[in-house]
Amino acid sequence: MLMHQAELFVHESAPRVIEAPVNVASVPQRSPFRYPGGKTWFVPTFRQWIQSLESKPQVLIEPFAGGGIISLTAVFEGLVDHAVMIELDEDVAAVWQIVVNGEAELLAERILKFPLSIEAVHDELSKPNTSLLERAFKTILRNRTFHGGILAPGSGLIKNGEAGKGIASRWYPETLARRLSALHLMRHKLTVLKGDAFELMTTYIDSKKNVFFIDPPYSAGGKNAGKRLYTHFQLDHERLFDLCNQLAGEFLMTYDNADEVKLMASTKLFDTRLIAMKNTHHAKMSELVVSKNLEWLSQSHVN
Repeated sequence: MLMHQAELFVHESAPRVIEAPVNVASVPQRSPFRYPGGKTWFVPTFRQWIQSLESKPQVLIEPFAGGGIISLTAVFEGLVDHAVMIELDEDVAAVWQIVVNGEAELLAERILKFPLSIEAVHDELSKPNTSLLERAFKTILRNRTFHGGILAPGSGLIKNGEAGKGIASRWYPETLARRLSALHLMRHKLTVLKGDAFELMTTYIDSKKNVFFIDPPYSAGGKNAGKRLYTHFQLDHERLFDLCNQLAGEFLMTYDNADEVKLMASTKLFDTRLIAMKNTHHAKMSELVVSKNLEWLSQSHVN
């Protein structure tokens, strides 16, 4: 994952540190993806949110599933009974569909048997998809051998990688196989829906027993990160906020720290907190947490 440490700050008169950096090495890695913008670093905060709710939610809906670490954490740790992962990207969705279809072990076998080399990768990716399993395998192959795990058009193979290992830097066949085997055992707790998040979210908006974790592509305020990282980056942000305002259950949303986002949140009377984090290059970046109420966050971990 791209994010390796996170520090929490709170919007008051000035940001105030309320937690030491999170060591994400302590967070179980359950996803087969190395996903750009992944939320492994956010898992401890997500746990705190779920535990702050009055009762255990029955279903977690993740409308922009991506690497799925939040949904996977929720079901593996019993924080919810079931998770619904919604994904528009056909390639990413194929991997999750293979899991819930009971074919994760076949995908793991395909990964274990692949003779990794630059020539083999080019040859494999040049072939047409003949099945959902082939599409899923190629998605994992691209994700694990392309720079930054980026699947969007224009991305290319890792050149140097870690310690000069090139495309082998993030290709861990045994590790990926173990993760897929674990997912196979938990598949009954997952539902995968391929399609538009707005349309599919409406199915779940009326129950207070449903909660949402929402991590949309960051393109508000003219930001280009979403365009660079994802195939489907365009989003009607105002429509998303309108929909969140209709949810009967609770939601937790992560967003780019943009003035446009803060204005939309303020208009809906949503609460916001600023999260400052460090990426793998130790550069400080900021994101927002948006929800109906974030008092649990501002009071967390106070010594």
